[in-house]
Amino acid sequence: MGSPDFRVGGRIFATLAAQEHGYGNLMLTPEQQAAFVEEMPEVFVPIKGGWGRMGATHVVLAKANEDLLRGALHTAWELRRKMNEKTGTKKTPGRVKKSSRGMSR
Repeated sequence: MGSPDFRVGGRIFATLAAQEHGYGNLMLTPEQQAAFVEEMPEVFVPIKGGWGRMGATHVVLAKANEDLLRGALHTAWELRRKMNEKTGTKKTPGRVKKSSRGMSR
């Protein structure tokens, strides 16, 4: 979508889509998001709307040190890795490939 993103198994776990506003974004569970926000509300902010209610979280880049950011990224990466493992996701969703019956998704 025109901004840097970070993927595991073709699925996004973090982006820099809001970097121009000083944020990085993490894809967490709502429970993980609540724990991060509770511990460091000056660094972690739920994204507004439905994405935020599902766990999408802003990281205030200017207030996050390297160790904190590394840990948060690892949490999001591990969540996505486990989700991919559970669903059997190996390739980028939506990728068009040829099948014996023509084009398929």
